[in-house]
Amino acid sequence: MTMAENLLKGKKGIIFGALNDQSIAWKTALQAHSQGAELVLTNAPVAMRMGEIHELAKQVGDAPVVPADATSVEDLTNLFEQAMEHFGGQVDFVLHSIGMSPNVRKGKHYTDINYNWLSTTLDVSAISLHKTLAVAKKMDAISEWGSVVALTYIAAQRIFPDYGDMADAKSLLESITRSFGYHYGVAKKVRINTVSQSPTITTAGSGVKGFDEFIAYSESMSPLGNADGQACADYCVSLFSDLTRFVTMQNLFHDGGFSNTGVSQEVIGKFGPEEA
Repeated sequence: MTMAENLLKGKKGIIFGALNDQSIAWKTALQAHSQGAELVLTNAPVAMRMGEIHELAKQVGDAPVVPADATSVEDLTNLFEQAMEHFGGQVDFVLHSIGMSPNVRKGKHYTDINYNWLSTTLDVSAISLHKTLAVAKKMDAISEWGSVVALTYIAAQRIFPDYGDMADAKSLLESITRSFGYHYGVAKKVRINTVSQSPTITTAGSGVKGFDEFIAYSESMSPLGNADGQACADYCVSLFSDLTRFVTMQNLFHDGGFSNTGVSQEVIGKFGPEEA
């Protein structure tokens, strides 16, 4: 499907969390670049060792790659300093695509979690957004009418048993989006939204138990089917663009209609009597 061209011409952005070509952040970086944006890429040092971010950098105009632990105010300060130096001015958009739960990774049941690990889950997956925004606001690093998008999931509102403490992290992420969205909007007209994406085959997603079965269920519960990572990248680009200037503090469902579907005919059909 063809999009409008040069939606992000002249815009400059920071993309967090591109691990490999499955990542929504990776696809968003490619799409933002194709729409005319200049980029700086960043990920945690440990993730950069695992991933292929330097390969992505080559594909998006030899973008600088700045290692940053998003839970470290010092690292985030350095990231914005380097980005502004590279761009010769402020940043126009930021993608926060960061999530990790040691409890989920290690198979801990939600009712029996390790609380030190919970702190890590919340810090990495949600509080990192607050830190990113707080550093940017103090440094006046994001331009007026700039756009920040963070990726979330509907488990923030409804129980998905295997999602574990990541659900609590996504709830906090969405709350920070509203609260910081108000204050940054009043101060600098910066808009902040979350995109609640369909379950997507990524390194992060595939860490969740029963994920393949759940993707099939979600597909059959969504009138349009699951939105894939590329479609999510397109949506993020629209939110970085000037076409969505008055959209802020929202949790935007990008899920083929899953979030408003009580039950689908396809799912009901699975419970009918089996024909001989």
